[in-house]
Amino acid sequence: MGESFDCDPVHDGNVRAELAQRIAALDLRVAGAPAGDLAEDLDAIRRIAQAAGLQPAVSVAHVLETALARGERGALIHGWLGMLSDAVGCDRADGPACDAYVAACSVRLSS
Repeated sequence: MGESFDCDPVHDGNVRAELAQRIAALDLRVAGAPAGDLAEDLDAIRRIAQAAGLQPAVSVAHVLETALARGERGALIHGWLGMLSDAVGCDRADGPACDAYVAACSVRLSS
């Protein structure tokens, strides 16, 4: 199965920092990279977040994967990547927190 991470604050900070770097790098590539490459990078982010127990980030990553599969690009993806960064920083991992992030993605989609 995937990696599992301890709930050690130093390790948690390292995981969050790595995810932040990956999200920033992905954000720089959104405009010109092939969708398959973006999806691959996003999948790696989702797997790391899942293994670290960062459920809100996993939920937002799923929304982003769906958007990429639909052919979304540009400003919409940039906005969702910002939301993904916020979700990585979220200290909650419960269902309502995940639902709130998914709802925020839906609101951003409709605006």
